[in-house]
Amino acid sequence: MEKYVIAIDQGTTSTRAIVFDKQGSIISTGQLEHEQFFPHAGWVEHDPMEIWGNTREVIGQALSRANITRHQIEAVGITNQRETTVVWNKHTGKPVYNAIVWQDTRTQSIVDRLAEVGGVERFRDRVGLPINTYFAGTKIVWILENVEGAREQAEAGDLLFGTTDTWVLWNLTGGVNGGVHATDVTNASRTLFMDLKTLDWDDEILEAFGVPRSMLPEIKSSSEVYGTVEGHSLLREVPVAGILGDQQAATFGQAAFEKGAAKNTYGTGSFLIYNTGEDIVMSENGLLTTVCYQIGDSKPVYALEGSIAVTGSLVQWLRDNLSMFSSAPEVEELALKVDDNGGCYIVPAFSGLYAPYWRPDARGAIVGLTRFVNKHHIARAALESTAYQTRDVLEASDADSGLPLTELRVDGGMTANDTLMQFQADILGVDVVRPKVTETTALGAAYAAGLAVGYWKNLDEVRQNWQEDQRWSPSLDDEERGRLYRNWKKAVSKTLDWVDDDVK
Repeated sequence: MEKYVIAIDQGTTSTRAIVFDKQGSIISTGQLEHEQFFPHAGWVEHDPMEIWGNTREVIGQALSRANITRHQIEAVGITNQRETTVVWNKHTGKPVYNAIVWQDTRTQSIVDRLAEVGGVERFRDRVGLPINTYFAGTKIVWILENVEGAREQAEAGDLLFGTTDTWVLWNLTGGVNGGVHATDVTNASRTLFMDLKTLDWDDEILEAFGVPRSMLPEIKSSSEVYGTVEGHSLLREVPVAGILGDQQAATFGQAAFEKGAAKNTYGTGSFLIYNTGEDIVMSENGLLTTVCYQIGDSKPVYALEGSIAVTGSLVQWLRDNLSMFSSAPEVEELALKVDDNGGCYIVPAFSGLYAPYWRPDARGAIVGLTRFVNKHHIARAALESTAYQTRDVLEASDADSGLPLTELRVDGGMTANDTLMQFQADILGVDVVRPKVTETTALGAAYAAGLAVGYWKNLDEVRQNWQEDQRWSPSLDDEERGRLYRNWKKAVSKTLDWVDDDVK
């Protein structure tokens, strides 16, 4: 009987279950989108109960489409939108509030308050991150301070916190009936609470935030058996054995295990991860220091990360808010009707600017407009903004590591866009390489789970599965590359200092 591994990919816009075989090939997929809630400007929420319901359903879809049963599944891996924060009552299993999504910026006043002593870099030497609305820590504080009764319940030990990996794991393994409350080192490293050296929660930081330690999950490695799926599930008794935050999972799925290897994932946002091996490298150029992965009892592997808030979601914005086209792939058709951007640049600072700028006061702008510019130029400028933002973070990683990148491995939905990938190579001046299996996020979680139960023997076996699908090489001359990027930097400068106390 053929055996497989299933990965649950709990993403920003949808939840998927994907069945993989020994070669890392996709056997079947189940997928359901969940609703996005925008109660106020800058607020983004999800319904955790909808996400858990969708998780159960997509597992059923994937198993039925592959025509297999739980007896053919060796392990379950989980990957997730990382900083998105769920707080729930451990006795009822019900969230006390909607999930606050990683893009949400409502906690800026909490950031400002915490930064009054020591600035936003206050804890960076321990956690590798600036104090920012992006990370889970400030989101927990907001719930404790703004949801009626939450603080009292938390102090009584009745509330649990988790990013969505923890929420899915807890429910999968029994929920109120003995569910496992755990996370892995990659997700824990995105809370602002985990010491990168000890891989444990930092009590001094928890006290500064006012978050009870009893709320926090146990920190585990990225590849070990956390528990088994509870009795009523289609996957009952199957071990849950791998957890990686989505960007680290994509790095793992790209087999970027060597120090100096890098990948960029193009999704709702884009995320560049640069493997620094067992060295904790503190960025001096606006990048985050994070855990890349940890296999069982092995030493953790660390990374530098450049997080870009808005890339694919800019295309969605053109589709949904401006009605420029009816489906996302059409943006490429529009962009191909012109030879260049016509002098138009889009800086999609919808949630401020993330790496390497970290400017919450920025807001989005379309600049360089003349009567010549039309919707085709705007479509092209939207795609190009993704490539420019990627160069911003790559220049920062080159400066921090001292090792300029020689090629960039890419994955995610936007890599299907040949125009974007070619422009990415052009503006970077290095080759861009897409693998045959582009669902590297789910694949990474599958690999982590499969390694824990012996489905794959070691990292070498995983490495051998990686195969190149397409390569784009730069075709721009240095002078034009320099001119375009100079104008991009000028465009970015126009977005800064937009938000005042009375402008939200």
